[in-house]
Amino acid sequence: MKFVISSTDLLNHLQSLVKVINAKNTLPALDNFLFDLKGNDLTVTASDLDTTLITVIELDNAEGSGVIGIDARRLLSTIKEFNEPLTFNIDTENFNIDIISEKGKYSLVGIDGAEYPEIPNLTDSSINSITLSADAFVSSINTTLFATSDDDIRPIMTGIYYGFSPELMVVAASDSHKLVRYKRMDVKTETESSFILPQKPAGLLKSLLPKDETPVEILLNQKNAQIRFSSITLICRLIEGTYPNFEGIIPVNQPHKLHVDKSSIQSVLKRVSLYSNPAVQLIKLDLETEEMTVSAQDLDFSISAHERINCTYEGEKMAIGFKAIFLLEVLSNIPSHEILIELSEPSRAILMSPMNNENENEDILMLLMPITIEA
Repeated sequence: MKFVISSTDLLNHLQSLVKVINAKNTLPALDNFLFDLKGNDLTVTASDLDTTLITVIELDNAEGSGVIGIDARRLLSTIKEFNEPLTFNIDTENFNIDIISEKGKYSLVGIDGAEYPEIPNLTDSSINSITLSADAFVSSINTTLFATSDDDIRPIMTGIYYGFSPELMVVAASDSHKLVRYKRMDVKTETESSFILPQKPAGLLKSLLPKDETPVEILLNQKNAQIRFSSITLICRLIEGTYPNFEGIIPVNQPHKLHVDKSSIQSVLKRVSLYSNPAVQLIKLDLETEEMTVSAQDLDFSISAHERINCTYEGEKMAIGFKAIFLLEVLSNIPSHEILIELSEPSRAILMSPMNNENENEDILMLLMPITIEA
């Protein structure tokens, strides 16, 4: 088979696909891109068995058909240095590959496409189909991915929960220290369904999804999801199990309200946290009606810091502690200049949300557990 393709166009597609390939694979075939030419459509696949990315490139000049695996790292490194059309001349009998440029030729040997693992095919009768906009999907990932757990002992917590109903879409992630609940009122389905999306495909989608109204189709069965948009298809193994009842741990009627400027508190936290004990990263917030004091200390090195910040606080005076990195993570993922923090007691979880939602169809709520302040 033979085809001509823009090196820039091919590079853009391959750079998206290579992110799915692991540095070390149990199957040598997974070190390759799978090229499948049919007519003028070139389908390129990359996989790590659990997650598979597929893209289709439409060609103007192609002859023959066939399937072959090409070393991913070598191919990517080669075409990075070109800015011109390239001709691929591939012998599917002995798997010899010639990449021909205007002034040169690069020859390598591929693998039989039959060695590549079989891609899951979601065509059985139990398929459930969901359609939403790319903007809604990528916003849900951007808001929740940081809160997923890295603890493999509880694999369910390492993914993002998606729940669909005739009323709305609810998305959640938690690592037991923090919880994010994201609701989208403009995403509705005829029937209720749910799944848990693993971290890796979520991270890939975060970088691949456009932030516009491009339709995204999600096909589900009990074990896998197929996510299709534009010329890209992502197939992944879902996390099996029942996600914990996160709604049941969200406190209601928090009596104390704190309004604070996001950029101001972020700057103060970054400065003051430099003086906290690195092992604990404890920062303390002392709350008063119009002012909050942020402080930290490390007794081992006799260093400390405190700084006042203007705020609006409705409630009793309170001192509450947090792990600085967790508080900064939550703040950085709230899309608002003004933050509303709801509290009850120094030992109880706080709720954080944007004062003004940028999108009227979004409802963002973040929960953070405090840590004990030693006397």
